Amino acid sequence: TDRSGSKDRALPSLSQLAPRLVLIARSFRMAAHSSTSVQTENPRVLSVQSHTVHGYVGNKSAVFPLQTLGMDVDIINSVQFSNHTGYPSWTGRSQVMDGDDLWDLVEGLKANNLMKHSHLLTGYMRSPDLLRTVLRTLDEIRAVNPDAVYVCDPVMGDHGKLYIPAELVPIYRDEVVPKATILTPNQFEAELLTDVPIRSIQDAVTAADCLHSKGVKCVVITSMCVEGDDETISLISSRVQPGREPERLQIGIPRIQQSFTGTGDLTAALILAWFQKTDDLATVMENSVATVQAVLERTMADKQGNELRLIQSRDKIVQPTVPDWLRARPIPPASSA
Repeated sequence: TDRSGSKDRALPSLSQLAPRLVLIARSFRMAAHSSTSVQTENPRVLSVQSHTVHGYVGNKSAVFPLQTLGMDVDIINSVQFSNHTGYPSWTGRSQVMDGDDLWDLVEGLKANNLMKHSHLLTGYMRSPDLLRTVLRTLDEIRAVNPDAVYVCDPVMGDHGKLYIPAELVPIYRDEVVPKATILTPNQFEAELLTDVPIRSIQDAVTAADCLHSKGVKCVVITSMCVEGDDETISLISSRVQPGREPERLQIGIPRIQQSFTGTGDLTAALILAWFQKTDDLATVMENSVATVQAVLERTMADKQGNELRLIQSRDKIVQPTVPDWLRARPIPPASSA
């Protein structure tokens, strides 16, 4: 008998327990996959982005902050240029990866049992073949880790101008977006992906809801201008989770009258890294934006040109300072806006 005095009960057999264990495992898997963060003990990111010999864009802008914030990064460079294309000239046009090049690397990782990634991060892609091979790569990652988070920065253009061939836009919209966990478009890219003209905060929410309906858990419109306000850049974040009301936050940033390259790549990487540390959307957004602002301030103060002073801003990556004016504010529902 046990301590209560009742008779011993026969323990269930393994065959009887197996169905229950499968259900428990499935429930945990579903809960994790519905989240924007998978806070693993040993996070490893596969980052597929552009690379420049000089300057900080693509992987050069993303890898250092990811590693600084405690994440291992496996790096695949989709292109290798001498410098970014904002300069008067650049070289390396022959060093552009295609789908076969990417798959060759993936096969090597698979052969050595190295496809053990908690996250996939992608940025600039130049061809339909490469973009679709990225999705095949994601399938391989999720075959090993079904809860892997895909952070997609859909680098397509800005200010009404495309950076990529137009044929990639429907591939992003119809094939990439449904597989993304977190999407970080700018205003122009969000409009391209949703066919929603964005002129107000509520327009941005409408666009985010369109992306949510396709399966994206978290949408961050990394820079947008509200019609009639030329002094502020707004960052809009929207997250949906099962059984909860959608979270909508906005951060207003004073416009800087200077152009920089690589800030979008940096922002996407920071969002990924901070979601590894916390599931609080406001903290993720505030810390990410605070770091970007600190990097820009350091870049302007050093007067060394427009290349991001990323290495010199390491302390602000590790421990960002969030002033009160940079705090995230809830976006009220349309009916009460």
